[in-house]
Amino acid sequence: MTLANIRNGWSRERYVALAGLLALAALAWLYLGVEAYRMDAMMGEMAGPGSVEAADSAWNVGPLLLTFVMWAVMMVAMMLPSAAPAILLYGSMAKKSRENAPGLPSVWVFALGYLAVWTAFSLAATVLQAAFETWRLLTPAMTSASTLLSGSLFIAAGLYQWLPVKNACLEKCRAPLQFFLFRWRPGAQGAFRMGAEHGLYCVGCCWALMLLLFTAGVMNLLWVALIAAFVLIEKLAPGGELIGRVAGVTLGLVGIALILDGI
Repeated sequence: MTLANIRNGWSRERYVALAGLLALAALAWLYLGVEAYRMDAMMGEMAGPGSVEAADSAWNVGPLLLTFVMWAVMMVAMMLPSAAPAILLYGSMAKKSRENAPGLPSVWVFALGYLAVWTAFSLAATVLQAAFETWRLLTPAMTSASTLLSGSLFIAAGLYQWLPVKNACLEKCRAPLQFFLFRWRPGAQGAFRMGAEHGLYCVGCCWALMLLLFTAGVMNLLWVALIAAFVLIEKLAPGGELIGRVAGVTLGLVGIALILDGI
């Protein structure tokens, strides 16, 4: 087999992997769309904002499980497209390293590690949402019932855009090659660990932005899409760091305006 054939074979594997990642993200978006439609249909039957019934049921196993699934699927929909270049780069490097595991399965093991970290974040977000519901800070539509909460989340997200830890995590997301070169681990276990480590950097980069979902609605698909698009631009576009800092100022100003408007 010639070198050209090897390259062409891996090129086909990359296309298959990319198609699989995009298909998984598309299925996640489809699930969110169905759930959003179902929620809209149910809203007329529910009690008013901050109702005692909603608060009392927040910690029941059934609602908690559904909320967790919603957050986990949402993280797949939002984060997988922006992580796809790093996942495919890992697959290319795994193939060139001539490890025993084929390149394509290694890609999915890496992606599984990456999504495992975001699933853990989803669990934390589920607990936080249940707490907000208990404290009557969310409406049944899962939007903020408090301008103070909304403003505080915007200000926190804006400030975080300027912190060194945010920039450090963003650099790892924007330049995964350096991460792979210095943190390479062979085999399936290594692929999972590297995917999880890359996921930790992405969580460190984006967690504050994800909490903004509580302001306009956790299942507000327009809001979900806007945040996902911003994450994609910040991680992949030229000048993403500068864009993030400008966005930080904007988020902070919006938060201040919300708090002042609520006084």
